[in-house]
Amino acid sequence: MNDFEQKKRVIFLDIDGTLTPPGSNVPPESAVKAIAEARQRGNYVFLCTGRNREMLRPLLQYEFDGVAASSGGYIFCGQEILYDHPMTHRMRDRVLQVLREQGAFCTVECKDGSYIESGLREYLRKNPDRGRNREMLLWRAEVEETLHIQPMSRYLDQPVYKIVGMTDDREILVRAKALLGENFYFCITDPNEFGFYSGEVMGKEFDKGTAIGKVCDYLGIPRAQSVAFGDSMNDLEMLQAAGVGICMGNGSLKLKELADQVCPAVAEDGLLRAFRKNGLC
Repeated sequence: MNDFEQKKRVIFLDIDGTLTPPGSNVPPESAVKAIAEARQRGNYVFLCTGRNREMLRPLLQYEFDGVAASSGGYIFCGQEILYDHPMTHRMRDRVLQVLREQGAFCTVECKDGSYIESGLREYLRKNPDRGRNREMLLWRAEVEETLHIQPMSRYLDQPVYKIVGMTDDREILVRAKALLGENFYFCITDPNEFGFYSGEVMGKEFDKGTAIGKVCDYLGIPRAQSVAFGDSMNDLEMLQAAGVGICMGNGSLKLKELADQVCPAVAEDGLLRAFRKNGLC
């Protein structure tokens, strides 16, 4: 064991496609084992995710040291809140206006819940034979129930940390990104298995990468001793900010090219194997 392996490390895990299969709240047993063993060795394990606090509740039973939720907009360690920075109402309204005008279906993500417009569901119902829309409709219904995503009609003006636009036409998101300019972080993800793209929009003040810096500073651990795991291009800043950035084998081809390492897929015991390779457990 080398000196680097003996030092305390801070491990950051994305959720969907990294800790769990996409849309799921259940990590494989090998991942739970890896996290428990890493913590027993004195390492810290944080979730670093686009999910808000409410969507995380089913996963907190696995005893993480802390969470960077809402893509770094809301960070807590134990009972202490390290960072809490929602969008202003003016920013929220501008993003929604642009995404809607361009034809994207929107979800607003708050601290205690997410709210989705009914338009996506209606579009899928009206176009059941286009691509795999029927399967997409069933998948969305399952995801919304599992992750407690509510109709937009129940949104009561709570502070918003992130807005997601979804469409099967990537150019809609490209135009929206150009219109929002330099004032927002706007990540267009790879299409999901049904051919739909997501555009994740937040303020410029934070992202998953800045979350790593805030957590490491709070713990007094050099960022070089951090390790981050992700699978999508919305994890890029996180992988770049960490001492070691690792992409899952089931992840984005582009992210794999930019990562320091690639490990097997989440369903193939990828986390446990990567933890052991890097001396984390």
